[in-house]
Amino acid sequence: MKKIVYVIVLLVFVVSTSYAQKLNTAKVPVAVKNAFAKLHSNIAKVSWSKEDANYEAEFTLNGKEASEVYSAAGALVESEVEIKLSELPAAVKMKLKDQKVTETAKITKANGSVIYEAEVKGKDLLFDANGNAVKP
Repeated sequence: MKKIVYVIVLLVFVVSTSYAQKLNTAKVPVAVKNAFAKLHSNIAKVSWSKEDANYEAEFTLNGKEASEVYSAAGALVESEVEIKLSELPAAVKMKLKDQKVTETAKITKANGSVIYEAEVKGKDLLFDANGNAVKP
């Protein structure tokens, strides 16, 4: 019986904390909303969340899942766009050979550098274009 209660409490905690970071648009700083609108004036449906000190916008771009992270001042930190496994650089695909990849994305940092993300066994693995592992 104690195990069941423990599992229920744990599930409630996990579910409640997973939604804790979602934000109402009204709580997103004006500078952040303006920066997003400047880049994406045609996108109306956006989900906002807090990511450490930054703000993340999740939306659909050209039929693909996308997200962008902004500083509180409205500076773009990085953008992420879903890509197909076949769109990964050959060196990254070689590193992932024989592994079941469930999601892939291309992440572009504010400085223009690009890294690739692959979800394997529920974990996000990051690589540069040469297939070298990158730390988050």
